[in-house]
Parts: sequence; C-alpha cells; structure tokens
Amino acid sequence: MLEVIGRSLAIGIGATALLDLWALFLNRAFGIPLANWAMVGRWFAHLPRGRFMHHTIADTPPVQGELAIGWIMHYLIGALFAAIVIMIWGLDWARHPTLIPALIVGVVTVGCGWFILQPGMGFGLAASKRPNANQVRLIGLINHVVFGLGLWLAALLMR
Repeated sequence: MLEVIGRSLAIGIGATALLDLWALFLNRAFGIPLANWAMVGRWFAHLPRGRFMHHTIADTPPVQGELAIGWIMHYLIGALFAAIVIMIWGLDWARHPTLIPALIVGVVTVGCGWFILQPGMGFGLAASKRPNANQVRLIGLINHVVFGLGLWLAALLMR
C-alpha cells in the first residue's frame, strides 16, 4: 500500500507539474490565460460548508487561503488520478509504464472539469455558459492529454 501511495504522489505530482509547464507555454506563446487557482480553492473551500453550486464563483465571498487551497487541490487531484491508473492497471503499470493507460485516464478525467468543477463554479456543463465554451473545452481536452503524457513520463522516470 505504501508503494501505491508513494508512486501515486510522485507520478501525479510529476504529471501535474508537466501540465503546469504546458499551461505556461500556452500562456506565453499564445496568450491563453492561466487557470485561476484561487477560484478553484474558493470552490473547494465552500464544499464543507454545503455549497457545491455557485451562480458564479467570482461572486462568492472569498475564503482565507483560497489560492493555496486551489494549488494544493490541483496537485492532490493529480495524485488521485495517478492512483486511478495504478488501481486499474496495477503496480505493474507503475513499474513498467505504457502510454495507453495513462492517456485513457488523462482523457477521461477531463470529464471531472466538464461535469463537476465547471458547473459547480457557475460556468455550466462543459463551460456551456462561457462565451468561448468550445475553446475552453478544446484546451481542457488537450491539457488532459498532456497530463496523460505526464503520467506516463513521470512513471518512466521512476522506474
């Protein structure tokens, strides 16, 4: 069990770091805005208070430490997604990683943003209330493919 936890943390943190580097590249090269982790932190901080849905997260009262909460949750969820790969394909995958399982989890997990986070933050299903919904969806999908690649690469580095 300790190996599963350790590998999940290392692989998930590595994959999330690659995703963040990718986001920086997109921002610098194409002007695509970076994620606002304070708003994500605000959303998570309101969950224990019984508030899942927000008209718009920006109109929800701020929470102390929301930026730190957002960043921590971002990396913990990356580790959780890595644990999913290991739980489905086993520790053998982590010891001898292959690309396809990592890509599958990367692509499938875009659904968490589309169907949980974005509606909860007031952006609608798959960002349907955003004026640039298709762009948000495409960037989200590409980002999750990059995250899947990151899962595979981080696992390769741990062999």
